[in-house]
Amino acid sequence: MTVTTDPTPPAPPPAGARGEGSPDGSPDGSPDASLASFGYPQELRRRMGRYASFAAGFSFISVLTTVFQFFSLGYSFGGPVFFWTWPAVLAGQLLVAACFAELAARMPISGAIYQWASRLGSPSFGWYAGWIMVTGRIVVVAAAALALQVVLPAVWPGFQVVGGDPSPTTTSGAANAALLGLVLLALTTLLNVLDNRALSAVNTVGVTAEIAGVGLIVTLLATHAERDPGITLHTGGQGGLIAALLVGSFTAAYVLIGFESASEMSEETVNPRRTAPRTTLSALTTSGVCGGLLLLGGLLAAPSLTDGRLATEGLGYVLTSTLGDGLGRVLLADVALAVCAATLAIQTSATRMLYSMARDGVLPFSARLARVPRRTGMPGTAAVVVGVCAGLLLLLNLASPQAILAIGTTCIAMVYLAYAMVTGPMLARRLRGEWPPPAGDARDELGRPLFSLGRWGLPVNALAVVYGVFMTVNLSWPRAEVYDPEGGHWWFRWFTVLVLGATVATGAAYRWYRRREGLGPAAGEADLRSRKEHGSEAVSA
Repeated sequence: MTVTTDPTPPAPPPAGARGEGSPDGSPDGSPDASLASFGYPQELRRRMGRYASFAAGFSFISVLTTVFQFFSLGYSFGGPVFFWTWPAVLAGQLLVAACFAELAARMPISGAIYQWASRLGSPSFGWYAGWIMVTGRIVVVAAAALALQVVLPAVWPGFQVVGGDPSPTTTSGAANAALLGLVLLALTTLLNVLDNRALSAVNTVGVTAEIAGVGLIVTLLATHAERDPGITLHTGGQGGLIAALLVGSFTAAYVLIGFESASEMSEETVNPRRTAPRTTLSALTTSGVCGGLLLLGGLLAAPSLTDGRLATEGLGYVLTSTLGDGLGRVLLADVALAVCAATLAIQTSATRMLYSMARDGVLPFSARLARVPRRTGMPGTAAVVVGVCAGLLLLLNLASPQAILAIGTTCIAMVYLAYAMVTGPMLARRLRGEWPPPAGDARDELGRPLFSLGRWGLPVNALAVVYGVFMTVNLSWPRAEVYDPEGGHWWFRWFTVLVLGATVATGAAYRWYRRREGLGPAAGEADLRSRKEHGSEAVSA
């Protein structure tokens, strides 16, 4: 199989021959045309429209899931002023998303981070970016599934199966979180093995319910405000202002990731060159606005900012205390639905990344992981592997309640590092004058110019790299007060660094084993390297 590194789409055919109504949205109406220039056959079923593509990114971000899960962390360290970390992180992520949108228009391929880093950097560099992202995504799946514990016991006490204290920071709460998470993972894995029509339908319903829920919650909190927005200028968290804001930014950093899922689903999206860039940006922007309003509404409507409950129970406490048990539980049920949709979307994205690398033959058991049965059109084996690995991570919660925070911060640090491994080589190409590639007559499936940052490309890209590196270091820093506040678990304090190191070391060991056994680089990687050496890469044309 030949895998081209040419990210520039072919010139569109004459009007009337583009096949706008074709089932896959490809320029000539052929199912294979959209991927032919990259050397891949069309195996996944191309059925997703624009709203479903938007839903893939919005469900991954899932402001209801993640804001409810991490509000208490941000508030406990930053106090009300932690609100301002939200627009700061959103601005930084929009810089990254703008770079990704430009890439999505030119390389609409599953496994976006791996594919982009391989073509912008080198095949081996891209392999490490993909390996880190796959591992990070599996950790994100586990972290998202744990969020059920934040809402379900508050909806109905019967969901607290283990012990009596539902707080995720207690032993019984942590164990129950693992149990609920395992049940959820079993369901999401099943959906990822079935047809993508069922997957898209569940995502669409979940996103619609989440948007409606956010609108209703924000409106109700605004009508029950106890104070004015000036409260966001007050501190009150742990430590000094700068340290409080750096840790307080974890909430926004954890929420505002996964917007590139629209690009991950490109091979299943109609008109991907047109759709993916726009839904990548719209998913992040919509989530940013919704999440910021939720944070502000929670701070304004909380019965008290000083009784300690905001720092331990978060927004769930605000809803049930302010709106009453009845209405509060109905809204929390909507949050639980959002948690389920988010876990499904994240697992789907991780599965597509695993599938994309496996079909290049660059992973252990690649043939099985890349298998797509004709009956389902879904990479079922990859989905099962992601589900099982995430389930094993949930068992860490049985060791200590602190595991939920360690898992959450580790996954976002790995995602941020993988993002930087795309924006970094992209910046290097810009500085060498090799990006963006000459557009010529290249257009999207509807015959319109491809998404481009134009003259803003260099400053946006440079700022995206600086922001990404800074946040990766901030998230990975082994702060004892964050990761091991009770002491006695040094490995939780260093958990993010240890997992990052173990991920890179495991990947290096696998590549060394291939070389020692005389297997050499995998086929897909060899093709990429060969085309680079022979100067056929159109990026640098």
